[in-house]
Formats: sequence, C-alpha cells, structure tokens
Amino acid sequence: MRNNIILASASPRRVDLLQQIGITPAEITPADINEEPLKSELPGKLALRLAESKARKVAESKKDALILAADTVVACGRRLLPKAETEEEARTCLQILSGRRHKIYGGICLITPAGKIRTRLSVTSVQFKRLNKDEIEAYITSREWQGKAGGYGIQGFADAFVKSIHGSYSNVVGLCLYDTMALLNSEKA
Repeated sequence: MRNNIILASASPRRVDLLQQIGITPAEITPADINEEPLKSELPGKLALRLAESKARKVAESKKDALILAADTVVACGRRLLPKAETEEEARTCLQILSGRRHKIYGGICLITPAGKIRTRLSVTSVQFKRLNKDEIEAYITSREWQGKAGGYGIQGFADAFVKSIHGSYSNVVGLCLYDTMALLNSEKA
C-alpha cells in the first residue's frame, strides 16, 4: 500500500524524506489552495488545516486513492513567518529568528481509499544562535532560503545557525517521518 501513495505536495524535500524510509510516491500531485491564515488562527491549527485542505483537494480527482499531504508553518511566538520568496522576506525572517527560539509546526493528513481522514501535528522547537549581518548576508547569497518556510532550510548551510533542536529534525526539513509512519501503520491495522 505504501507504494501506491499520492503525495499532495510539490516539495522535493518531502519526496526525498519519504524515500529515506523506503517510500516512493506513485504520483506527485500538488494541490493549489489558498494558504492564507484565517483571522487569529494559531500556527498548529493552520498547519493541520492546510495539510487537510491539500489532501481533500487532490482526493476530489483521485477517488479510492491513498493521499498524503503535509504543510509546514514556522512561528516565532504567535508571529507566523512566510515561505520566503524574496531576499527581503528571507532577511526579515533571519533577523526575527536570530538569537531566538521558534517552532516548526508540521501538519500531516492521510486520506485512505475508504475516505477516512487521519491527521497528525508535529511540533519542533529550534533555537538559533545570534546571527551577525555577515552571516545573514552570506545565507541570503546562498539562495537556500527560496520557498522555505521561515526563510531557511536546516538541511543546508543554516544548520550552522542551530544552537539546539527539540523534536523531529525531519519535521524541520518538511515532513515528520515518525508521524508519517504512524499514520501509514494505523491504516494497515
């Protein structure tokens, strides 16, 4: 059954993570949804809602399929950080995260061929060291931040900024493998 998964995500990082645990999606079908947070929506609720919305969107056209979707939200306190698309967004994210603890909320949704919906939320706390201007500018130049929630990717140069991490490393990359396997194993039971 694990080889018949439709991944509702355009993220190459999620494909790589799934391959680490022996899963190659049968199909990759990104879901085009509105990712704007609702008024006063908390980060964890947002991550779960977006993951479920992506899965439901793909399930509309893929009946009787096993759909896996995920979304990552980075927050410093209640402040949501964007998926950085510009240098200025990435720079602002890094300035906010510098010397602070932040959380990564990973929402995961599995829709079974029978239409059952199962979700999980993984929360990881990351402490950044205090970044100086040269470090921020070097990271901006690396372009590793492009399209990444919170303006950084831990699997690259930004790992040198991480003072401590509590929780799932793979969640910070883009998909908590522990929670994903738990969802898939619950489907077999």
